[in-house]
Amino acid sequence: MAKIISIHSFRGGTGKSNLTANLAVLLATEGKRVAVVDTDLQSPGIHVLFGLKQQEVKHSLNEYLFGQCEISQAAHDVTANLNRHDGDQAESGVQGQIFLIPASMKTGEIARVLREGCNVDVLRDGIRRLVSVLKLDVLLIDTHPGINEETLLSIASSDALVVIMRPDQQDYQGTHVTLEVARKLGVKRLMIVVNKAPKIFRLEDIRTQVAQTYNCQVGAVLPHSDTLMNLGSAEVFVLRYPDHAITGLLKDVANLLTQ
Repeated sequence: MAKIISIHSFRGGTGKSNLTANLAVLLATEGKRVAVVDTDLQSPGIHVLFGLKQQEVKHSLNEYLFGQCEISQAAHDVTANLNRHDGDQAESGVQGQIFLIPASMKTGEIARVLREGCNVDVLRDGIRRLVSVLKLDVLLIDTHPGINEETLLSIASSDALVVIMRPDQQDYQGTHVTLEVARKLGVKRLMIVVNKAPKIFRLEDIRTQVAQTYNCQVGAVLPHSDTLMNLGSAEVFVLRYPDHAITGLLKDVANLLTQ
């Protein structure tokens, strides 16, 4: 049975989309069929990480939500983009498939979502249909930061929720709100990933503090990395740096989520 996993943060800028893309690639390297749905309709961007250009987007999640296409028509197979990494198909190791359902970058369609909202029941039905039509092993939902109707639906529809946070006070408070909401929605599994941890702190101390604060599993504590920052979302980190320590930590998260 396919697993549906939401990746969420209470605030923007935590590295949510980067985490989603890297987990998708790691799962696909194990031969899994993976789909990524970008429900951040107000500020989409994960398509950049998968090398999907705006002019290549035939249909988007927005069009499906407003009844202009089927959800399967908005699914773009981006595996070949990843397999062109460094110009050598053999180097990427993506043995499965990755489908991206992007949110629209067109200003008119973004404005329509802001003005009219969207039918969350349609979104729920689309998620279920994707799992069936694409014969997925894992479906990852890249959510909109904060708490809104689409985010609540995404979380409620998930088998697991990964909350990514930074070790600062605003994120500590926002993560508390997110986890409380998820628990009330009955999400079966909750996990926290701490990102951009300053190097002056011991990562194990941060892990212990976060786990005790939220009574929640901590999948990984990722240190601040100039290598990751310099990549600037131009590529998926785990493909560019397969032997990096952060790649190893992300593999641990992927393994935990699919146990």
